[in-house]
Amino acid sequence: MINNEKFSDLGLSDQVLAAINKKGFEEPTAIQIKTIPVMLRDDTNIIAQAQTGTGKTAAFGLPLIELIDTNLKAVQALILVPTRELAIQVSEEINSLKGQRDLRIVPIYGGQSIDQQLRRLKKGVHIVVGTPGRVIDHLNRKTLKIGEIEHLILDEADEMLNMGFIDDMEEIMEHTNPGKRTLLFSATMPKKIKDLAHKYMDGYELLAVEKKQLTTNLTEQIYFEVKASEKFDALCRIIDFEDDFYGLIFCRTKSDVDNVVSHLTDRGYDAEAIHGDISQSQRERTLEKFKKQTVNILIATDVAARGIDVNNLTHVINYSLPQDPESYVHRIGRTGRAGNEGTAITFITPSEYKKLMFIKRVAKTDIKKSRIPNVKDIIDAKKKKIYEDLSGILEEEVDTTYFSWAKNLLEEKNPTEILAAVLNYCFEDELNPESYGSVKEFGSHKGDHKGAQVDKKGKARLFVSLGKKDSLNPKKLVELITSKVQLKSKQISDVQVMEKFSFVTVPFNKAEEIVASFKEKGQRPIISHAKK
Repeated sequence: MINNEKFSDLGLSDQVLAAINKKGFEEPTAIQIKTIPVMLRDDTNIIAQAQTGTGKTAAFGLPLIELIDTNLKAVQALILVPTRELAIQVSEEINSLKGQRDLRIVPIYGGQSIDQQLRRLKKGVHIVVGTPGRVIDHLNRKTLKIGEIEHLILDEADEMLNMGFIDDMEEIMEHTNPGKRTLLFSATMPKKIKDLAHKYMDGYELLAVEKKQLTTNLTEQIYFEVKASEKFDALCRIIDFEDDFYGLIFCRTKSDVDNVVSHLTDRGYDAEAIHGDISQSQRERTLEKFKKQTVNILIATDVAARGIDVNNLTHVINYSLPQDPESYVHRIGRTGRAGNEGTAITFITPSEYKKLMFIKRVAKTDIKKSRIPNVKDIIDAKKKKIYEDLSGILEEEVDTTYFSWAKNLLEEKNPTEILAAVLNYCFEDELNPESYGSVKEFGSHKGDHKGAQVDKKGKARLFVSLGKKDSLNPKKLVELITSKVQLKSKQISDVQVMEKFSFVTVPFNKAEEIVASFKEKGQRPIISHAKK
């Protein structure tokens, strides 16, 4: 969804704005723009019509953070959700946005130990996020008191209706005080939801996001289902598999962009970033390099990518799932332009499947599940490209110096042995299967998450007793190791630099050599094997 509003325009405090900025969100979504100012006024009930994945948790979570009195150790807000997964998700999202505020949020749902929930409720909480069944259980036990709450939020009300929770919702609402504010989020407005609103909400403001007709005209749209921790290795495989990758990679936040760029450059890729914290002059220089293809990978946030006019992209990759269908269409519309064919790839974790299917339905597009190239596929593709390049060189005129050098070598050694040695010398790192990390793909979205784990044999994890306090960053750490040991930066992966220490993953056959290189007599080793 494209807009020109900023979070700072919505009436939020500097403390909350700092938390938003730290999380890396650059601009509010349409439902956030509509909901936040009205909720902050705290003078009316609200019915908001918004789909899953449009940023609605922050739409009610941000104003809620502002409205809660943290000095009062009592439940001031109850958020009802249809599933345990959503209860955890909503609780975690609000926690991540509260910044320095001493705000206590607890999720309560079936399947979790009730004793654990009782202990947390006894300590005093401000916001309870719960499923209807478990909330009623606590009400019956008198371990949850909601007679004095200030805010009741019904999230995905139509979904709760579909799951048969209408009676539970009414029972819970009977326990609340008439003076509270109620906020009801629903993607659709069936009669039962309207009846519920009329019965329990004394007047309300209706907020709805305008639906737009979305169209996509891409040749190919595919998605990969992988664990969040393995997205980066999946991205590297896609880049390596393509002959001439020239793509735009989208991340949700500025911090995600910086992280992906840092990891790519550490592995030797030509990648640059653009986001809201990058100056206009730097942005222009980066875009100029990208247009000239001196840099073939650009990582961006949605906001920063506006105005990029490049017609011949081979790929657009959604490293992070877009927050709404409009963003998806806007992102992928950047490939397949000017008659060129392009591919749009979206990474999802198993829990994001439902959200992707919603995007697919609303955008009326076909996004097919595909298989991440395996290591053999990539190496075969690279060999084919090397063969084509060598064939091209053979058709050109070669400097006579190389002929005499070749003649001398052939007099001493077998031609096949010489060619094999030259290929090994030139392409050892590029064609090394061990330079690829593990990626587990999921076979089904309904819990059958069986997938072939790529063998991680041949890798070793090392501990480094230096960190950010020693002015170390991933690039410096890689340079430190490669300065001591004959190793290409590409072979060093999963570089993590913490405050006081770091971790790196290296080829198993190089690990002992690296550890030995950093041993100093009588001193604690700088690099050692990481403990399992």
